[in-house]
Amino acid sequence: MNAPDRYERFVVPEGTKKVSYERDTKIVNAASFTIEREDHTIGNIVRMQLHRDPNVLFAGYKLPHPLQYKIIVRIHTTSQSSPTQAYSQAISDLDKELEYLKQAFEDEKNRREQRQELP
Repeated sequence: MNAPDRYERFVVPEGTKKVSYERDTKIVNAASFTIEREDHTIGNIVRMQLHRDPNVLFAGYKLPHPLQYKIIVRIHTTSQSSPTQAYSQAISDLDKELEYLKQAFEDEKNRREQRQELP
């Protein structure tokens, strides 16, 4: 079959950055971030988090090709922010949300385990 090996979908090749930044030369406060070895799952989550920022005017992503394992996230912000600030804040906020979700899951799991141990 012509399909690439499965590990190529996830393993970032040596010498390749996970995230690269390219400023838009035509639009002020706009940029593209290329995220290697990711797909619609991360693209949609990052896009939705960026939409929560009031300084973000536009946030979208695309998969250039089904056999290229990368996404391109485009961000356009107001003059009060920059695309790199918006991207960094979105990733930081997502990290906090996932940590909260993990903690809530573990707390509930421990609560249920304790309830089952009681006679």
